[in-house]
Amino acid sequence: MSHDYVGKSWGDVPNEVKKQLLSNAICLDIEHSCIASEGSCLVELKETLVVPGELIDGKIVIDNNAELYNPIIRDLNDDLFTEPDDEVYKKYERHMKNRPHVVLLGAGASMAALPNGDKNGRKISAMSGFIQKLGMEGVLSSINLKTKSDNLEDIYMEMYDRDDCTQARLNLEERIYNYFVDFVIPDGPTVYDFLMLSLTRKDLIASFNWDPLLVQAYLRCVKITDNLPQLAFLHGNVAVGFCDSCNVMGTTFMECPHCGKHLMPVKLLYPIRNKDYASIKAVEKSWKSLQNALEVAYMVTIFGYSAPKSDAAAIAMLKQAWGNVTDRKFEEIEIIDIRNEDDVVKSWENFIHTHHYSVHNSFFKSTLSHCPRRSCEATFDRLMNCRWLQAGRGYNESMNFDDIKMLLKSLIIEEKNNSGMLSDPYI
Repeated sequence: MSHDYVGKSWGDVPNEVKKQLLSNAICLDIEHSCIASEGSCLVELKETLVVPGELIDGKIVIDNNAELYNPIIRDLNDDLFTEPDDEVYKKYERHMKNRPHVVLLGAGASMAALPNGDKNGRKISAMSGFIQKLGMEGVLSSINLKTKSDNLEDIYMEMYDRDDCTQARLNLEERIYNYFVDFVIPDGPTVYDFLMLSLTRKDLIASFNWDPLLVQAYLRCVKITDNLPQLAFLHGNVAVGFCDSCNVMGTTFMECPHCGKHLMPVKLLYPIRNKDYASIKAVEKSWKSLQNALEVAYMVTIFGYSAPKSDAAAIAMLKQAWGNVTDRKFEEIEIIDIRNEDDVVKSWENFIHTHHYSVHNSFFKSTLSHCPRRSCEATFDRLMNCRWLQAGRGYNESMNFDDIKMLLKSLIIEEKNNSGMLSDPYI
């Protein structure tokens, strides 16, 4: 057991145990709050067992006199834990709090952002009934589809597999693109604005949605602070442009800062079972960003994404990046979904370690809403430092942009002047 070696020197650990502990060790660069690539590091042998060491040419080197610690649970009355050990814990705490919060968005998130429609009253449609929304029934009835489903995914997958449906499928793709291009975000704050301002640049929002609402929210939130999360669009997006030559992503109306050419619209990935994520450079880049963030994420929020059958490959890629669930003993999964909780948990059981999850039917019940801009800090303080969080210090649905600015003002100021561990105003 790993706790049997707390307080012992590395030289006291049997060689067989050393080999076992090192097989899954992670080297942490505490100074820069990231995974170490070379030099001095904190070697995380288990979540409850760490030891100072070095990474030299890819090999972990630990001095035989180096002492092993439990960075999470400590007996404050034990003489073992003196001041230097408190410093080790503080460094570990800072590392954990500075890990990313990753948010996955599905169609349910965009529907939650527009409960009353967009600025012009247009509403996001679910996949079921989507064809009727586009007024395509007449075109599709002429090709005698075998599926009786009214779900866009089922209809498109059949059309994709049939040579006699090629022209109708291309017409459908054009209608879909034009349908989403016309959406305009309402003037007041939407769920996407609250979400955008609840995270910082260490975090990532990855969207499966084609609509432009997240980009539109970003463009106005950046006027409040430029410390906003990274964005990734896993199936393309009608508001995103890309320069293939310079590998630059931005909005469709931007010019490439390197070559000066207008960014070209990113092709959308439509619902087929075997999507080629590498065929579109902008999409491939987005997936790489997500995989990198997931590997080191402390928190993951899944918002309105039901993992449809056409996304089987996507789920496999997410699972590969997340890794073995038994190695995620301290990470937290939050799911925002209006479905029955048992069904939701079953959908994501391969990502959840035992009880380390929560399910909410509204964004405003999530950690992102209760603890904006400090979700990882507050979660670590609640679960690891056993601190009570104060209710009512986060967002509420009635806030306007001035209210949001006032709430976040001191946090944003602190972020500009602090490169270490940020304060937690929610304890």
